[in-house]
Amino acid sequence: MLRKIGPGWRLKVAVVLVAVCAGLGPVAVQARGSAPGAEVTTIASTALPEQGRNMVRLIYQGGPFKYDKDGSVFGNRERILPAKNRGYYREYTVKTPGEQSRGARRIVCGGFVPSAPDACYYTDDHYASFRRIVQSVQQ
Repeated sequence: MLRKIGPGWRLKVAVVLVAVCAGLGPVAVQARGSAPGAEVTTIASTALPEQGRNMVRLIYQGGPFKYDKDGSVFGNRERILPAKNRGYYREYTVKTPGEQSRGARRIVCGGFVPSAPDACYYTDDHYASFRRIVQSVQQ
């Protein structure tokens, strides 16, 4: 039955037992694959694909959005984006031409007023990496 817990469970249990026996109390064991403090690069809004630029405009207009998940809370479980309270981030679909499903591209915006976000981030690999969207100055 313990084998269903997942890979590395023995090591995690051993670390906790050693810490408790040594009088250190409980310790945090970082999950495999997490990336706290990962560096987020930038992308100019003009460098986004056309569908991404259109989605940024819709976000600032408050919609309407095509998918039910658009505008839903993004949990930041990957811990790549800056740590914020639950409900701070919301996700939006960036449609991929020829893709029948929602695809892998998203814009995630942070802020407590969805139509006036503090910052937005673009991912084209389904949350494996993010780039902060920097608004370009139109001349």
